[in-house]
Amino acid sequence: MARKPLRPCKHPGCPELTSEGWCLKHKPKSAPRLESAQWHGWYFLPIWVDDLRPTQLMEEPFCRECEGRGFRVYATEVDHVRPHRGVWALFIDRTNLQSLCKRCHSSKTMQEIWSRKKTKN
Repeated sequence: MARKPLRPCKHPGCPELTSEGWCLKHKPKSAPRLESAQWHGWYFLPIWVDDLRPTQLMEEPFCRECEGRGFRVYATEVDHVRPHRGVWALFIDRTNLQSLCKRCHSSKTMQEIWSRKKTKN
């Protein structure tokens, strides 16, 4: 069987050749989505795809954040007001859902990620 060609490590400036992408010294310790990977599949279940998400967007078609600032922007994302972090009851709780535009949803998600990183350090 043919082997992958050796390439320089992905770490900037590291000359070590590897077939894995990273040399042993610079290989990342864990996958970045390791925690959320446990429940990420929930977003492909029929309860989300066929019920919760479309119902929320139909009942609240405009972004809640933008409306609060006086703009009417169509929502494309359904967000959990309180992050569920793998708690099924919070995931399916209709009162915990809000409609957001892509921009507001991405912004909220990044703020949550950064605040969690700050509390871990």
